Amino acid sequence: MADNKSLSGLTEEEAQEFHGIFTQSMTGFIGVALFAHVLAWLWRPWL
Repeated sequence: MADNKSLSGLTEEEAQEFHGIFTQSMTGFIGVALFAHVLAWLWRPWL
């Protein structure tokens, strides 16, 4: 592999950038989901 690409076709730098964006997006999604669950719990506790 002369162009130093992985099985995904990304270079190391591209993979690092993708991972950073993915991690931020996942953290944001989990934060919104957690907030929604707290609001739902305050509205109608399920336990």
